[in-house]
Amino acid sequence: MDQFGDNAFAPGMTSSMFIPDQLVSGPLQLVTDSVTIAVDGPLVRGTVLGMVTATSQYVLSVKTATDGSEIPMAILVDDVDTTTSAQQGGVYLMGEFNQNKLIIDASWTLAGLKIALRPFGIFLRDSVQAPIS
Repeated sequence: MDQFGDNAFAPGMTSSMFIPDQLVSGPLQLVTDSVTIAVDGPLVRGTVLGMVTATSQYVLSVKTATDGSEIPMAILVDDVDTTTSAQQGGVYLMGEFNQNKLIIDASWTLAGLKIALRPFGIFLRDSVQAPIS
């Protein structure tokens, strides 16, 4: 008969490994908030968002839009599915981000987006790679 004390040992072991997605790319303090994301389909982490002025809801920022969302002002923290209804979601309002990991609308260029996000305290950087030796 097996007897176990307060700290019973269970055979077997599992482990998990955290592999960062490299979206956040610098030491600048991150500022986040929860916002309402409008019905816009599935959006993934790193999507650049703008706010629709009439509803104060966030959608994918499109440079040619005329509803306020043409001004990019936030980056989506986690995947959100807004296919059927608006959802609450986290956004980054300030920080340094890897420009190669962002999800942006084709109407934007990275150079234009860098300039547009700067007044909001969102800075885009290229990834830094170690030299090949």
